[in-house]
Amino acid sequence: MTDVWSRRAFLTAVGGSVVLIGTPAFQAVAGTVTSVHDAMRTVWQGLVLGTGFSATAEPFRTRLAKLGTQAGQWQSSMAPATGSLWPDQVFTTDPEWMAQSYYRLRGMAEAYVRPGTGLTGDSGLRTALLTGLDHMHAQAYNATQARYGNWWCWQIGAPQALLDVCVLLYGQLPAARLADYCAAVDHFVPDSAVAAYTGTSTGANRVDLCRVLALRGVVGGDNAKIALARDALSPVFPYVTNGDGLYRDGSFIQHSYVAYTGSYGSVMLGGLGMLFGLLKGTTWEVTDPGSQVVFDAVEHAWAPFLFNGLVMDAVSGRAPSRGVQVADPLQVQMDDHTRGHAVLAAILLLAEGASSAERTRWRKLVKGWAARDYFSPPLADTTQSLSALARLSAVTADTSVTAEPEPVVHRLFPSMDRAVHRRPGWAASLSMASKRITHYETGNGENLRGWHTGSGMLCWWGSASGNGQYSDAFWPTVNPYRLPGTTASRKLLADGAGGDWGASRPDVTWVGGTTDGEFASVGQHLKGLGSTLTARKSWFFLDDTVVCLGAGISAADGTAVDSVIDNRNLGAAGTHALTVGGTLQPGTLGWSASFPGPGWAHLAGFGGYVMSGSGTFRALREARTGRWSDINRSASTTALTRRYLTLWYDHGTDPTAGNYVYQVMPGATAAQTSARAATAGWLAVIANNTAAQGVTVGSLAFTGVNFWQSGTVGALQASAPCSVTVRERGDGTAVLCVSDPTRTLTSLTLAWDRPVSQVLSQAASVVSASTGARLQLGLGSLTAAAGASQEVVVRLA
Repeated sequence: MTDVWSRRAFLTAVGGSVVLIGTPAFQAVAGTVTSVHDAMRTVWQGLVLGTGFSATAEPFRTRLAKLGTQAGQWQSSMAPATGSLWPDQVFTTDPEWMAQSYYRLRGMAEAYVRPGTGLTGDSGLRTALLTGLDHMHAQAYNATQARYGNWWCWQIGAPQALLDVCVLLYGQLPAARLADYCAAVDHFVPDSAVAAYTGTSTGANRVDLCRVLALRGVVGGDNAKIALARDALSPVFPYVTNGDGLYRDGSFIQHSYVAYTGSYGSVMLGGLGMLFGLLKGTTWEVTDPGSQVVFDAVEHAWAPFLFNGLVMDAVSGRAPSRGVQVADPLQVQMDDHTRGHAVLAAILLLAEGASSAERTRWRKLVKGWAARDYFSPPLADTTQSLSALARLSAVTADTSVTAEPEPVVHRLFPSMDRAVHRRPGWAASLSMASKRITHYETGNGENLRGWHTGSGMLCWWGSASGNGQYSDAFWPTVNPYRLPGTTASRKLLADGAGGDWGASRPDVTWVGGTTDGEFASVGQHLKGLGSTLTARKSWFFLDDTVVCLGAGISAADGTAVDSVIDNRNLGAAGTHALTVGGTLQPGTLGWSASFPGPGWAHLAGFGGYVMSGSGTFRALREARTGRWSDINRSASTTALTRRYLTLWYDHGTDPTAGNYVYQVMPGATAAQTSARAATAGWLAVIANNTAAQGVTVGSLAFTGVNFWQSGTVGALQASAPCSVTVRERGDGTAVLCVSDPTRTLTSLTLAWDRPVSQVLSQAASVVSASTGARLQLGLGSLTAAAGASQEVVVRLA
């Protein structure tokens, strides 16, 4: 059942469906299966519906009953008229409502064929379905209709729902009706839709189009369509170096400039799983060896952004703004957890076509993510299809599958300007922007105030706390000018400022960093959206902290500039205690104060903050009210209020050289935070200016430097802008990682004033290395490295 009827949510839910395990109440084909197309329709019915669960067991019993109730309401409210099938979905000017009408018909068809809905095989419901299909065909979706409005509704949304209905009711539909419906699909989705891998026919959209073509072939018995769908998948598989698709570093891009692993990426993953399942064992089985890239990406591209069942908003584009949609009959919120559950279900579906080893690993991963999702348990998620729940339920109950714990790792994704840091007890994500990746994406009236998400937004979650931080009405209620981790001008921006579909890309190239796989040095040359703001920002991701540096913060817009240490969502009634420098601060809403640096703060239930710089930092406790419709024009207008505790540096109006130094310590106690602030020398800031930013932490044998230009910082010397991370190991070796975030260097010389006796291993980009009293490395062109870390391991003298 698809309970949330937004366009992308509909496909996400269906993409999380399962393979056939049993027999539904009504077969896709009446009588004996006599052809390959009959067999494929039966397989697709299983993929869409999923079985293998008891209709009398929870959560399925309740969900089936709700489906029946909803279908009955749609049946009784159906009122065919010119330009609409339901009075509340007039599609004469907006094809979104045309697609929504098909979604309702699909839900009604599920209620008709599923056992346990109370409407299984109901003749009145069948009559309503046939009436509705004929009316939609006559009024909107036919072979003579001209397309208007959003292309997606005509080529993906409506035809996918229509073809699903054709499969579910295949034995009930006359041949003439099927022929007319297939002709309509051919009109709007001709073969030319996949003739070139460009425009709206790339990545997840290409997979969606292939699904339409394949199912059109199955419903209409057209082998050529099925073959075309299979062949048109091949351009999706190879790694790309620009535009839409999967990158070698694990990035996934859609709309050319948007990090989309958690939304479009989820749809692509689930769509491929369904198509692989449909075509398996037939003449058209996918045998392209390039498809292994997709299987590899489960752990390389998707897993890093999954934490305790949620998928991080940093890679979900416009999706975090959707919340509760007006068109959703159940008014259920979509958020990072519901999107994460869809990814889990998609992984389980894809696992059916993976190797035995992959399937075993993935099931362990999914079981772990699902088991740890205390905030939003997957089996209680009403946005997921019943088939998705069936598979999630099966892996949860499988005692032979051991839940995999969260990993300890740092991953950089330079192709989409994202980073993920995972430690025992917490995880964090970082969002940046460059000429390659947009500040944020808006379009179709969605994500209207996401302006500053690419300005260094640092999100974090505890293993057993704060997992609803960005789920609990965060996006419609947070101050969009004070997103956590960002540096932003308070200059007022219009909704959708910067332009649609990723148009707001800053003219900077130095965005990226280096990592040894556990710790990292990451930097961003920031240029603000819609303002004159410029800054250099760096993050050093360590064992129990993220060290944050800012320098060169300048603007000339006549407005103040803030660097936000954190902005924690306390929920609807949170009273979390704030302690600053050992003193408990007032819990009164509206309270604010300024504190001299250096200093420290602790927020009960979350963690600690150490402000090491000399600048004054501020705190504010407030209640904020907003509506999902404020940031998404198709969303709910219901007012929501949440409380926030904000810590920030106010750089004043038109700053010329603002700076900051602070640490974020997720999960730390007040005592641990105080101790860190009191430990002289734990952190040494060796540079914090527009030439370089760097730190050393002796107890971790860590040095990280982001060179904004050539120069010397501490023991490191670089001949050109680059990022460097050095870690000395306890076995007498050290690892040096260097990268070119600008992707422009044809050569680089890096020196480390540390006696080195031997180079043990080196990246292919290293063309020379000299040891002795100091290490000197010569690297050749780094343009092809695409910002990736180049690792050298040495033995210390």
